[in-house]
This record gives sequence, C-alpha cells and structure tokens, in this order.
Amino acid sequence: MSVAQMLQRLSWFAVAALPFVPASNALCAQQPDGAVKTLPPVTVTASPTRGAVEKSYRKMLDGMDLFERRRGMAPAASLRFKLLPRQPGTDIDHIVLEILGDTVAIPVRVEADRTFTLARDGKALAENAAVTPNRRKQSMTWRVDIRTPGLPPDTRRLGDLRLECLVGNEAGLISNASPLFGQLARALTSFVDYCNLDDTEYLFFADRPLFNVVMVNGARRESVPVDRLYAGASADLHLKADLPYCDCEVLVDRTYFLPLGDTSWPDDTLIEFEYMDDDVRAPA
Repeated sequence: MSVAQMLQRLSWFAVAALPFVPASNALCAQQPDGAVKTLPPVTVTASPTRGAVEKSYRKMLDGMDLFERRRGMAPAASLRFKLLPRQPGTDIDHIVLEILGDTVAIPVRVEADRTFTLARDGKALAENAAVTPNRRKQSMTWRVDIRTPGLPPDTRRLGDLRLECLVGNEAGLISNASPLFGQLARALTSFVDYCNLDDTEYLFFADRPLFNVVMVNGARRESVPVDRLYAGASADLHLKADLPYCDCEVLVDRTYFLPLGDTSWPDDTLIEFEYMDDDVRAPA
C-alpha cells in the first residue's frame, strides 16, 4: 500500500471516529428548568472573498524561504505561484488577487500565464493576512511553479519539480484532498519526508492533455507507467467518486506523478511530454 493510500484510509477512520452531534443542537438551547427554547435566527455578514479560496500569506512566505534555502536543487530557476481551474466553467483568466489583512489590502498582479509572485510586507505578515482571489471555494486551486530557463520545448527538469513539491507542502498549497485528509496528510508528513518517497502522489499538471511522460537522463529513457498518469485513474476504480475531493477535477488528463524520491534519477533529469494532439504518435 502506498503512503497516499494509507493516508486516505486513515482519513476514513478519522471520519468514523468523529462524535455525532444532532443538527437540532445548533438550533436549540437547554434551559435550567429542562425546557427547550428555540434561538432566534442569526445573520452573518462577511466579505464575499475572505474565507473562500484564500491561502495563508505567512505560509506562502515560508515556502518562498524554503525555496531560497534549497535552491541548489534548481540553481537557475525562479519561483512563481500558479492558479488553476478546479471546476468546469471557472474563469481563471480574470482573477482579482489580493493580500488581505485586518487593515491592509495589497493587490497582486496575475500574469497572462496565470502565475504571480508575492512581495514581502511586514504589516500583512503581522496581521496574519490571507492571499485571496475573487473566486468561490473549490472553484480553483494553487500550485508552485519553478522553472529553469532554456530547457527544450515540452520538457521540465526533475530538480525543479522536486522543489515544487517541497515548497508546495511548506506553503500549504496541497489541496487535492478533503479537508480532513489534508490535515492528516500534513500531520503525517511531519514524520515522513513525503516528497522524497518513490511512490509520492503529489499531482503535477502538464500544459495540455497527456499521451505519455518520459524521463530522460543521458542514454536512459523510461516512460512513466500509465497508472502514474491521469491521477492514477487506471488503478482507481472509484476515481469518479473521488473527483470532488481532488483539485484535478477538470484537469485529470493533464496530471502525472513522478518518483521524486528515486535518487537514481538526478535533478538534471529531463521530463519529456508527449501530448494527445502531437503528431509523434503517428506510425512511421
């Protein structure tokens, strides 16, 4: 059983262990004489964006700090963050992104490729600000984007992707699971170096629907097994039911896992992508 599968099972055990609280408890209060009194309705008002898809500004800065400490894995690379759609119909091209605290509101520029960087602001940090888009909960997701310049087209560098996993974990951008599963995963990864496991299931997203992913180092070439593509769909008979808990919901055909902990593949290994719309699949 992989570590990811173990975490999934533990999440179900944790759900089963939660105490049952009758819904009526939220509506009624027990009086000293034993009578039950119905409480008046409560109206809650809040900003339409705060609390939606926001991420911790402090955690994202922690990820930036980790990138600087570990940048030997990708010495020529730069760090950006990326926004991706999670549900059909999500407008991912016109997102208004802000760093919001109690008194600060700092606009964040999102580029045409849906990536952005964060400036360091002491006041936002002191106010425990959130990085907040104007999108509702579960409509979109976040990833770290680390890229070494000058690579051949349709390739990525393994060291960059390894560092993406590490920084993504540190920044709190792992969101491809139910909230409870995510909490368990974060707790257990403090004991297990998740990004250095051979069978880690950190989801990467290619630019277009995938046909094949090939790892290349010198004369060594190996295709990533098909059960490591498409969010493991070939090995998951319940993928359709699991999709609402996966931030790959509308991008399954672009997803892949890599053996990040397999040290026989050095950081300079190239990851080559063959896409569904490529001509390379045509018979010679």
